[in-house]
Amino acid sequence: MVLGALIDAGVSVDALNLELTKLKYDGWSLFSEIGQRAGVTGTLVSVKSDNPNNQIWRIEDFISTTKKSKLPSRVVNQACSVFDRLGEAEASAHGLLSDQLQLHELGDVDTIFDVVGCALGLWMLEVEKLYCSPLPSGSGTIQTAHGIIPVPSPATTALLVHSSAPIVPPPANVSYVGEMITPTGTAIVTTLATFRQPSMRLESVGYGLGSRNPDGYPNVLGIWVGEELNNTYVSGFSMLETNIDDMNPEILAYVQERLFALGALDVWISSIAMKKNRLGSMLSVLVSTEHENEAVKLIMKETSSFGVRVRPVARYEANREIVQIETSLGVVPIKLKQLDGANVAVSPEYETCRIIALEKGISLQDVYRIIRSEASSKLL
Repeated sequence: MVLGALIDAGVSVDALNLELTKLKYDGWSLFSEIGQRAGVTGTLVSVKSDNPNNQIWRIEDFISTTKKSKLPSRVVNQACSVFDRLGEAEASAHGLLSDQLQLHELGDVDTIFDVVGCALGLWMLEVEKLYCSPLPSGSGTIQTAHGIIPVPSPATTALLVHSSAPIVPPPANVSYVGEMITPTGTAIVTTLATFRQPSMRLESVGYGLGSRNPDGYPNVLGIWVGEELNNTYVSGFSMLETNIDDMNPEILAYVQERLFALGALDVWISSIAMKKNRLGSMLSVLVSTEHENEAVKLIMKETSSFGVRVRPVARYEANREIVQIETSLGVVPIKLKQLDGANVAVSPEYETCRIIALEKGISLQDVYRIIRSEASSKLL
């Protein structure tokens, strides 16, 4: 489905086939056709092999064949990374070492064309970064060479665990969904993608079709191709809040320090009027979702609070870069803010300005003014 989406988004099938011949494997053919799934038009891709020996490939075979090819180095590196992760997940699922692993469904030749083809498609579309939404878990069971297994499969589950990939439930309107993510597809996205939605200028869209055509949802995978904007919209944050009116404010300062050390992006304390006209403080914490539980435990342990309000938040982020510049007061690190590829603001680092002010006997305000002026003329 990933390969179908890439072709649907603009990858030439002829160019893709020509590059895939560099794998030096005979007796295969890659087919693509336009179809529909629940009203969504996209591309269905299949790989046919004329191998009379029914060769069962190992992970080592995939990696060796890929490395021996004359494919672009980026494609080889990405594909081999996917194979490595896939092998580790399969071995973990079966309780074996990777060199003891016997592949069954994944040992077919289409696995190498799926993985290498996806890396090639991304290279042909000049995709520099890949992002992915949370993965649907699916439901039910599937028949495999090992027998009937739950969905998602043990290998897919191992990939989700090792990568900490976010997952979401299957469509609620369908009683039986089946497999929605395979080990190969999961290995591709958990190896190559970051799980967040960027702010971007859309240029093309492609849809890869699954082989099944269920009634309850469109069995398609969409790929959006475009230019990422620097003022990125980022989700995956939590806002924690609690009201406190019965605690030494010195403890709040300590809690603030501990939360920053934990990894909080921002912590602030606001004065509020509480019930019975008592003055209190509201502790607010912006933290990534991965640190949410730790931050809540710290607040509950170190403060008098009996409860913490939590809500998901997102934010826009400007690109930032620290650059060293030569000024009339010496070499100073400057925080540079960028929007849409342009430098828009400079901010001297406080600690360096403080040291300069003390050493040279200049007011800190004048140090800031001089450095900001010289940095602006050089960088903006």
